[in-house]
Amino acid sequence: MTTYLVPLVLVGGLTSAGVYLLLERNLTRMLLGLLLIGNAINLLLLMVGGPSGNPPVRGRTSNGGSATADPLAQGMILTAIVITMGVAAFVLAMAYRSYRLTTEEEVGNDPEDAKVSEKAAKDAAAVEEDRPQHVPERDTDQADELDALPGYEGSK
Repeated sequence: MTTYLVPLVLVGGLTSAGVYLLLERNLTRMLLGLLLIGNAINLLLLMVGGPSGNPPVRGRTSNGGSATADPLAQGMILTAIVITMGVAAFVLAMAYRSYRLTTEEEVGNDPEDAKVSEKAAKDAAAVEEDRPQHVPERDTDQADELDALPGYEGSK
């Protein structure tokens, strides 16, 4: 099977741009990132589907091809398109609702999330204070209490 470099680079570029946009705090950019990733996945499925060929209908030929095209990749792409449009509609509805409530499109910090992170930081500081100051090294060549266990043939 021959792998074409241009579609692979295109899939990588679309995916990286989509991930970059998803990491933004703006809902419109998040939506564009989701759409780019959806298109990259569709292109990847099309490439993985194999070479083009005859339609997957018995008795039909196309340009004298000898092999039949795989209909599974095309079905998966159609399903992925429907799922992507559903997610896009959900994100658009969420962006509209957020804009109507706060008149801004930026996703702000959640106050409950801030409380949870502060509590986690306090708990981590309390655990750090309870730790012993001197921690012995884990493995040495010198004899210690574990060397005296029965059946242990280590260095004594």
